[in-house]
Amino acid sequence: MTRVLQPELLDTLPADDPGAIRSRADLRRVNVWMGHCRLLLRAFHSAAPSDVRRIVELGTGDGSLALALASQLSARWPKVDLTLVDQQRLVSPQTAEGFRRLGWALQIVQADVFDFLARESGPADIIFANLFLHHFKEADLRHLLDKAALQCACFIALEPRRSLVSRIGCELLWSIGCNRVTRHDARLSVRAGFRRKELSALWPRADGWLLREESAGLFSHQFVATRVAP
Repeated sequence: MTRVLQPELLDTLPADDPGAIRSRADLRRVNVWMGHCRLLLRAFHSAAPSDVRRIVELGTGDGSLALALASQLSARWPKVDLTLVDQQRLVSPQTAEGFRRLGWALQIVQADVFDFLARESGPADIIFANLFLHHFKEADLRHLLDKAALQCACFIALEPRRSLVSRIGCELLWSIGCNRVTRHDARLSVRAGFRRKELSALWPRADGWLLREESAGLFSHQFVATRVAP
């Protein structure tokens, strides 16, 4: 099954379009349905450094998944500087306040991810992305991963798995109330998703990294890169 990349509707609709607003709400349900908070928490606990001070999320959307993660991680890492990066500013004041109540310092960056990584100077303990990397062609992905590897101790990505099971899952999204935009984009996301060791092949070829890439849950594909101490 060859990887095929096509523009998704949500990426082209204005932020205030009713279909886009509904689709972003759908994505919160999809993340729950796919178990992405649980899968990411497992990766954070197994691969992240013991003392985490700074976390960056690329392509954060409305920040709801990051807040769900923070609510589970704040007891272990009580003082975290969290940077949320997205081309659109979609994090609500209520979501931002949720991070502050947990004791995490929040920075919201509205920027193209490549511009952000090009100018970013501070190191991060963890950079992570959820349902984001599949939007990019291989050359752009290689560039993104090159830049991320220079700035973090651990990189975690959870993406659609390119498989027949995932394609079947797309056809079931109507059952959890997903709208036309979400159902359309889900099919394209699976076609642009990953399998086997495709992301590992794009990670910079340098010593000092432990790579793990595998299927996760029924529909997802996980990639974790951990810097190994010399």
